[in-house]
Order: sequence, then structure tokens, then C-alpha cells
Amino acid sequence: MLKSSISWNTWTLSAGECRLLSHTPTMPFASAVRQEKRYSAKRGSVKTEVVETARIPLTDLREEADGVLCFFAGKHSLRVRPVEEKNGFTLQLTGEEGWSYEFRLPARKGEAVFGGGEQYRKVNLRGERVVNFVSEHIKATTIVEKALVPRPLYLEKPHSSIGSYAPMPVFVTDRGRLILFDTPCDGLADFSDDNELLFSFDACPKSLTLLAGRSLRELSAMLDARIPNRQYLPAWCHEGMILGIQGGTQTILDKCFKMLDAGAKVSAVWSQDWSGEKRTVMGKQVNWNWEVDRALYPDLRGAIKKLNARGVRFLAYINPYLVKGGPLYKHCKAKGWLIRKQDGSIYHIKSTTFDAGMLDLTHPDAVRYIKETLIGKNMLDLGISGWMADFGEYLPVDCVLHDGDPRLLHNTWPVLWAKINREAIEEYGAEDAFFFTRSGYLGIQSYAPILWNGDQHTDTTRDYGMPCVMPASFSLAFSGVTMVHCDIGGFFSFAKMRRNGELFTRWMEMGCFSLLMRSHESIRPWANAQFDARNVKPYTVKLTRLHAALRPYIEQLAEEAAAGVPALRPDFWEAGSFAASGDPYSYFLGDDLFVCPVIRLGARNRTVHLPEGDWIGFWTGRSYAPGKHQVVAPLGRPPVFYRRGSKYAELFRQAADGV
Repeated sequence: MLKSSISWNTWTLSAGECRLLSHTPTMPFASAVRQEKRYSAKRGSVKTEVVETARIPLTDLREEADGVLCFFAGKHSLRVRPVEEKNGFTLQLTGEEGWSYEFRLPARKGEAVFGGGEQYRKVNLRGERVVNFVSEHIKATTIVEKALVPRPLYLEKPHSSIGSYAPMPVFVTDRGRLILFDTPCDGLADFSDDNELLFSFDACPKSLTLLAGRSLRELSAMLDARIPNRQYLPAWCHEGMILGIQGGTQTILDKCFKMLDAGAKVSAVWSQDWSGEKRTVMGKQVNWNWEVDRALYPDLRGAIKKLNARGVRFLAYINPYLVKGGPLYKHCKAKGWLIRKQDGSIYHIKSTTFDAGMLDLTHPDAVRYIKETLIGKNMLDLGISGWMADFGEYLPVDCVLHDGDPRLLHNTWPVLWAKINREAIEEYGAEDAFFFTRSGYLGIQSYAPILWNGDQHTDTTRDYGMPCVMPASFSLAFSGVTMVHCDIGGFFSFAKMRRNGELFTRWMEMGCFSLLMRSHESIRPWANAQFDARNVKPYTVKLTRLHAALRPYIEQLAEEAAAGVPALRPDFWEAGSFAASGDPYSYFLGDDLFVCPVIRLGARNRTVHLPEGDWIGFWTGRSYAPGKHQVVAPLGRPPVFYRRGSKYAELFRQAADGV
């Protein structure tokens, strides 16, 4: 039962026994804040300096006409129009120009908080400060530190020092609350106090939605009803693994066909260097000029036809930047389609060692050029079936755009980038094409078919390596992004940071038990094990065949995900309480599979914590009760369990027998 209770200077909102909001003069719901904020950015990583010059708690409350509540102190005020919904309230907010706002919501001791977009270090955010500002996740200083410090002495970074490609001001709690702010603004959520949850934004949000639900699944459905989920995967994606291969036409054909001849199931080849390569001190990067490099990929159209003849698609790469001095850069510069500085000069961004211009996504002519030429003519016309739509998080807050305020567009820029890619596919009529993005914000699930978890290090550290994929996926799931995958093998490699065959295989095991299985050669392909290495290839064959065999189950999960139910769920998902979590790196894949990735190199067994249910060992057929177990985990056979009585039990048995 919903209840709004107002008396002298106090206000409470509740849904049943769930208290959603509480205001008293001593613990006010909102404060108006005046602050000065300076940004400094380097390769997408942003630092802020904030000086607070005034803070006015809005302690007093009065009712005005049409159900509006006014929170005020002196001449400063915030107006709130509560709108009752089926499971809670949406508060329409009107503040004052030039002021930041802080909001306080009640919390209970031990109440866990999840979401906030993509959060890599931990899934329960209580005790943390969560930044609501899209930024580069990887820091060069950490990569250098790993290169210099012996692995046992490296100190894994805390949550507070790790940025996010896809933050979002949406949270759920294990006491049944959904908290959603509608705002594009830079902000901060502070969960360090046991008794309250604090949210601050550089300007007043449009609204705050507070809903109550009986389960995490129900809260996900409520979020899906508010932000439509249009994520999808073409049917061909489920036919095997997408092999990350670079190096030119003959290389991709040779490597792909050798894997097919060895018995591997391959759905596509992903060649990010289709537009050429650019060697830097970091390694092999893409030449940001979005047309085929005919020296490296002669007759790409013909090569794609050869791949298609064997049931394999070809995927490419694009981002919203153009390398300085390149043909397309010169063309777009002359047209006025690149963002500029205040003095009218081109605003260049830097990736590792080279400069690039950023396409102005607010310019209608630039958007038309991206959709019709860069994507339509230069990719889809060639027979390309998909691509990585990379970046989107670097928009400078002090740039000049054709239209709009970059401070208000910075967070929504990756959503705009995804929207343009989605429209390009739909306007072209390429029904079986798709793309994947790493950056996002509120609404990204309405445009990006699937996200990936960004650029992991090629190691097993829990801050930036393979293990951080799980908290990142869970946090996105709680934020409404239900279809996520990762780069198998990771991306960043530097000096002694490199993956061996065992790490690649363990990562491939995790990718096998996910919605989409796709590998990456890394930024230094020559220094890292690949899918066709002698000690990896047999596992590639087995695991790609297994992934393809699981297709009926994975297709069902994709349908559920498009309806708002996450495909990857943390181990406490069904219990509904974080207190039930036994392992932050194990997960449900749908309702009927429970997966425990091996994240320690050299391990051939693993301790697992099975949730409630009657479980069957995927590989052995042995029965397991809920609780703690020690199980064997040889390479190629990670600890996986399926639910007794599952309608897919026979599929699981046959899939396991087939490898």
C-alpha cells in the first residue's frame, strides 16, 4: 500500500513496509549547493577539483497548489510534484538555475546497494562513493605500475579509484527499492553512512523515481517498463565463437578456415584493423579512418563472400573519431563536422600517442554522413555484418558543438553514438546486422544491441583483470542493461603483462557460458596467447562446439534479456539478499545454469558455494546440495551446474557429452 504522509515540516513516502523517503528539519530531503568545478582530462581519464562555496539545507516544507511541495530555506527552494505510480512514486523536481542539489534518502544498516551502471570492483556499493561521470576506465599509471612491480607486491586498486565507461544514476537495494534519477549531469552517490544514501548532481534532476518490489526480478521488470530494452543478437551469433583476427585478408581466411577444418564452431571473424593499423608505443592500434585499407585488405568484399560460403560473418570496427591528417579527417574538417575549441580550432583528443578529431554528433550533416557513408557505404555495402562501436566517453566539457551544452551532453554522448549506429542499421534495412558498445548511460539499452565490459588487463587481478568482468556485468544488469559480454583474453598488455594459454583458456570457458563468445587479440597480439596456439587450440574447438550446442538455451536467455531479465545474475539473485552471496565471481546464466569461473592460474580445483536448489554437475552428472563444495576444475571443464528438473537437462547432458 502506497502512503504519503505530510505534517508540520515533515514528509514520508512508503510502499507497504518499505520507507522510500523521509524529510524532517534536522534530516532534510534536499540541500541546495553552490560549487565551482574544474575538469582536467588526459586520454579520457578525468579529474575534477570541486570548491563548495555555499550549502543551504532546505529544512522547511509547505504545500502549494496542485499538490506541489516546496522545500525551502530563506529565498532558496526546490519544488516537488509527487506522482503516484503502481509500486511507488515519481517526484518531478524543479530547482534553481546555477545551483547543485544533494538528496538524502533513508537507509537501513546492512542494506546492500547495487547498480550505478558498470562498476568493476564490487557489486555491493555500500561504503563506497560512486561517480556519475562517463570516463575512461583504464589508467596508464596502473599499467606502468604492473610492469614495474612484482605481481605479489602489486596492490589491487580500490573501487574509488576506478572509473566507469557506463555509469548510470539508477540503483536497487536488497530491501526492495529502485532509485532512479532522470538527469544527464555529473554527480556522485555517497553510500558511506549506515543510515542514509546521498546523491548529488551539478543541476537539479528532472525527476526522482522511487519504487518498491518484492524481488530483484520484479525490480528489473519495473526498470524495464521505464526504460525500454531493445537489445538483441542476430541468430547467427549463436552458431559459435566470434574469432578476433587481424593482419589482412589472407591471414583472416587462413586462420578461420584452419579452425573450421579442425572442427571449431565459428560464427564470425572480427577484424578491427579493416581500416588499417597504427603502430604505437602501446602496440597495434586501429587506423581511425573508416574505409577499408585496400593494401591490408585487398578485395575484402570477395573475402567476405568466401567466409559467408562457409557460414562465417565478417565484423569490423568504428568509433566517433578520425585520425588527424587522414583522408576522412580532412574531409570532415573542411565540412565543419568536427568539434572545436573556444577559439574555433579543432579540438583534438589523444589516444596513446596520436591525435584525432571528434565527429560532432549534434551536427545533422555529420550524423547523415556517419550513417550513409561511413556505416552504410563503407561497411554494410561490403557485406559487413556487424562491428564494435567503440569509445563515446571522451567528449570534453569545454568544447564547442553545433548544438547543445557539452557539460549536459558528456554523459549522454555514448547513448547518442549508439543511437546513430542503430539508426544506420535500421535505415539501411540490415536486419541481421548488429554492433556492440563499451560506453553508455541511461537509455543505452534502447539502442545498443549488446554491451561489452571494456578493456580488461590480460591478467587475473581483481581490479582490472579477468575477474572484474563479473561485478561489471552484475552492476549493469541491476541498471537495466541485460545483455553483456566481454573480450575473451582481455585487451591491455604491456611489458610483462601478457596472457598465456591457460589464462586465455580460462577466459574462454567463461565466454562459452555467456550470451556471446568473442575473443580479442589484445593490443600486442604477438606477445599474447591466441585461440589457435598449440596449447589452446584443442580447447577452442571443444568450447566453441559446446557454446553452439547450448544455442536453444542461450536463445531463450536472449529473449528474456530483451524483456528486462538479465542473462548473467549474481549468486544471490534468487535469494534476494546480498547476505546470501558466497562468491562474488560466480553467476547464474539464466535460471538453470550456475557457473563458477576459475580465476586463479594454476588451479585445477575450485571451492564453490551453490545457492538454494538441487544441482547436477554439468560434466559428471553428480548431484550436489546447496552449500560449500570442493570440485575438480581441469582446463576446459570449469565448475558448472544445472538445476535438476530443468527442461533443458537433456540438452545440457548431450552438450557435455559432445566435448
